[in-house]
Amino acid sequence: MRILVLSFHYDPDLSAGSFRAKALVDAFEAMMPPGSHIDVITSLPNRYRSFSPEAPPREERPSVSIHRIALPRHRSGMLGQAAAFLWFARGALARVAGREYDLVFATSGRLMTGVLGAWIARRGRGKLYLDIRDIFADIIKDLLPWPVAALLRNVFSALEGFALRHADRVNLVSPGFLEYFRARYPQQRFSCFTNGVDDEFVAAAPTRRSPSPRKAGGETLTVVYAGNVGEGQGLHLVVPQLARALGRRAHFKIIGDGGRRRALEDAIDALGVTNVELASPVGREQLLEEYRAADVLFLHLNVYPALARVLPSKLFEYAALGKPLWAGVAGFAAEFTKAEIGNAAVFRPCDIDGAVRSFSDLMLEDIPRTEFVAKYRRAAISQQQADEVLSLAREEDPQAAVQG
Repeated sequence: MRILVLSFHYDPDLSAGSFRAKALVDAFEAMMPPGSHIDVITSLPNRYRSFSPEAPPREERPSVSIHRIALPRHRSGMLGQAAAFLWFARGALARVAGREYDLVFATSGRLMTGVLGAWIARRGRGKLYLDIRDIFADIIKDLLPWPVAALLRNVFSALEGFALRHADRVNLVSPGFLEYFRARYPQQRFSCFTNGVDDEFVAAAPTRRSPSPRKAGGETLTVVYAGNVGEGQGLHLVVPQLARALGRRAHFKIIGDGGRRRALEDAIDALGVTNVELASPVGREQLLEEYRAADVLFLHLNVYPALARVLPSKLFEYAALGKPLWAGVAGFAAEFTKAEIGNAAVFRPCDIDGAVRSFSDLMLEDIPRTEFVAKYRRAAISQQQADEVLSLAREEDPQAAVQG
């Protein structure tokens, strides 16, 4: 069995797609029949300009080859990302030229890796398993002015159709995506293997209740956000305003980088708040130390309607650590948080008054979320998904069964 794995980001890059792809490749490797081989095509670490861990362009193991494509330096804007992907696609096509695969597995956040996977699978007559992490054709309308958004939405909808109709099976990382995709592709088979809790966070999960580091009355609480600082998170619209509203009650530490970091810096300066600290991205070991020192973990998504369908990967690592969780989310993410995560306060995105009220509802203690960690452990989810992928590779008629 020969499998091609396409993931724009891969270990050791800092990205939800990177962590997901690495866990699935490990599961494939453990479960494949003897004599099988996996080719992973990805990029050299490039998720953040301010954090680029070292990685070799090529790694070889007996059953896995990893090819990392060097990309030109770019900013996080849409044009820069488009140029970087075109470079990646060119390199990927060159590396698969003349090779045949039983199955192409493509994990795709912004659609185009899925389109690339569909193109390669179609040329080589291999089966295609898409792992969809976002609905780019839907959210594009919220990111750009109307005339441009309308044009690009039509383009990306056509590309989405090309990828989805050529796929033999599609996984959606958020069950909130199902309504959108089922309405458009009723003959497709869909699964919903979500993101999960990685082993580092399983090991760091608390085993007993304990007070937050600064629970004593009058002490300033440390509120930590770690991750992308982009338009989708909308931190520039909420963090400075919350910092001003809470004053000495909270000190915000934002660890990350992205296309809207400058907007966040400008908003902090405009309001003159001094209780927001911006830090560069860090590796997971140091990140765990930052989480342990926090009193509250913070998450926010922008007000765009398309984001009401998503299930942020950040929720899983936050929840595992037992910290009070303060989340500005709507739609499926809000429902999931309320149903699955104890000691979590949810407010509507960009609702400053509601956020301040919900902040007071948090219990300032770390609690074990044992059932959540057991239910959403990444290794178990990846094993189940890998079994489905490998079963597809062995399946004679990929359209034989349609999952309702």
